Formats: sequence, C-alpha cells, structure tokens
Amino acid sequence: MRSLDALSLPDIAPAPVPDWMPEIRLVDPKTLVVDESYQRALSERSVRLIRKIVSQWDWTAFKPPVVVEVDGSLEVIDGQHTAIGAVTHGGIVQIPVLVVRASERKSRAGAFVRHNRDRIQVTPTQLHTALVEAGDEDAMTVAQVCQRAGVTILKNPPPMARFKPGETIAVSTIGALVNRRHAAGARKVLEICVQGGACPISADLIKAVEHLLHAAEYKGELPPERIALLISSRLSTLEGEAKRFAAERKLPLWRALASVLFINRRKARHD
Repeated sequence: MRSLDALSLPDIAPAPVPDWMPEIRLVDPKTLVVDESYQRALSERSVRLIRKIVSQWDWTAFKPPVVVEVDGSLEVIDGQHTAIGAVTHGGIVQIPVLVVRASERKSRAGAFVRHNRDRIQVTPTQLHTALVEAGDEDAMTVAQVCQRAGVTILKNPPPMARFKPGETIAVSTIGALVNRRHAAGARKVLEICVQGGACPISADLIKAVEHLLHAAEYKGELPPERIALLISSRLSTLEGEAKRFAAERKLPLWRALASVLFINRRKARHD
C-alpha cells in the first residue's frame, strides 16, 4: 500500500478548473439514452461484454456511467455497456451515474473520445497478477506451472529490456499453452526454455519448443534435453538467424525458430 503523491511535471501547465463539480445521481437505467451520431454501435464483442456484466454483476466492479443532461434526458457519454447491462439484468432498479456538463454535441463527442482514448490499458501480465490475487483458478494454474518450471512472470518489462534467464512477460501464450497441453505438458515446454537459458522466454520461443515436441514433422526427433542444449548453444545468434529465415521463407518467427533449431540439431555439443 502507498499513498498518492504528486508527480513533478515542470513542463506542464495545469488546466484551469471549471467552477462546477460533477454530480452523483441515482437513476433508473432504463431512462438513460445514447446519441448514436458519435457512440459506437453494439458489436459482437459488445454483446459478449454485456452478457458478462449481466451474469457477473457485482457492485465492487461497477463504474458509474458518465452522463450529460440534454433536453430533460440523461445522455450517456461513457459506460453504455454498463448501463445496457443494468437494463438487461432486470433486477437493477437504480444505478449511480456521474452527471457532467457539456451543452454542445461537439463537446459531448469530444468527452466520449477522451474517455476512450486517454486511458492506459491493463497489460496481460498486470491482469494476470490481479487474477492470481483474486484466486482465479486458471491464473493460479498458470502461476503454479511457471513456478514449478522455474519461470518468473514479470508484472512489467524490465528497464532497457534487460531480462534475466527464466523471466517472461508472455503470460497469454503460457495460458494458451496450458489450455492445449495441460499443466504437465506446459511445464515440460517451459522447463526446456529455462534449461536453455532463454532471457526472456518469449512467446515465439515457447511456440517453437512446443512445435518441436508435438508437430508431426518433428515429434520424437529431438528429446527435451537436446532442444534445451540447442537453445543454449545458439542464444546469441538464434533470434537473428530465425528472423532471416522467417523473411526468406515468409514464415512466422516461431516457425522459423523451430526450423533453425532443427536444422542445427547436430552442431551443438555437450560440455
């Protein structure tokens, strides 16, 4: 836990503060309206999000929609998915909204842009850390697999991208690997990367090792310890070789990594 401290921003002049404050109101969500001239239409992704909001309604995850009073109605600037979720739920009689002032449509559209543009998205690794703290089973499985394989999931990339052996930010790729190969299979792939001294353990390397272990063209050709030795013996040149191979053959980098490792399978020697 830490308190919030002001940053030193000597090159920034603070904007003037309006002479009014936003107002919190409790309203029936069915009374809210949306201006479709600048608001986005509902996509499949929107419907999926609304389904999730309805099925997992929780006030601790609730963010009040931002609205403006226009001609006696409250028009949603930000948070239409939340508002639609509340209406769809059927059991939500009232929700709090944050009422702001924006008399012109141009200023309301500009506010919509700022709400959706001026935000920092949560990264997959930050979300993973939070999910583990929340006790999410899938996230905890990924964390346990990584711990047992000797992999460290970083919350943020290190300064100057100076990763240490065994570190990774490829949490989404690891999660997909666990889904495909289950805990034991995923752990085997990650252990090979760790034993190879990879730093970082990249998404492309994870996919390449999995491909060498399980693809029909390679399966059984290289034992795990041999793949690890090949990685460690070519650490300094592997990515460069793979990028050239990928460009020449028009392959994704992970396929090129697998190919380069296999092509050089006889060159590495045990100490």
